[in-house]
Amino acid sequence: FNALVTSENYIDQAFSGIDVQLTKRYDLIPNLVSVVKNYMVHEKETLTEITALRSKAVSGKLSSDEKIAIDNQISGALGQISIAVENYPDLKASSNFLHLQSTLNEVESQLSASRRSFNSAVTHYNNKVEMFPSSIVASRMGLKERKLFEAPEIKKGDLNVGELFNN
Repeated sequence: FNALVTSENYIDQAFSGIDVQLTKRYDLIPNLVSVVKNYMVHEKETLTEITALRSKAVSGKLSSDEKIAIDNQISGALGQISIAVENYPDLKASSNFLHLQSTLNEVESQLSASRRSFNSAVTHYNNKVEMFPSSIVASRMGLKERKLFEAPEIKKGDLNVGELFNN
């Protein structure tokens, strides 16, 4: 009896782990995507501003005062982002993307581990419900075999993060 009750409790605990990971996935991922999207817009605007100021500065049609003013504007804009030595922008959004990708991998790995834990607990429980002598106690308790976790077909695919960027 006690072993069966313990097995049921392990199943409940394991399912709770799945629920926690699903909640984490659906709360965290859209927020991270939103942060990355907003930062991408910021960097794009800053890069566009620097490019426009540079073009204006090299046009040759400026007075000394105008060149100094543009230089000051460029310096201010450059303070907002890092510029690599090769004159290519070192977009900070790339580190945001790497963090997003890392977080996606972490969440999916944790979710997968939670599902495996649940299925292990269910298998252990089902063995007790079906095997002699615990099967006798299980039938008196009205315990039935539990189903393993199987994701519906629609959820077996990857989370489409691209859709989140288009929203």
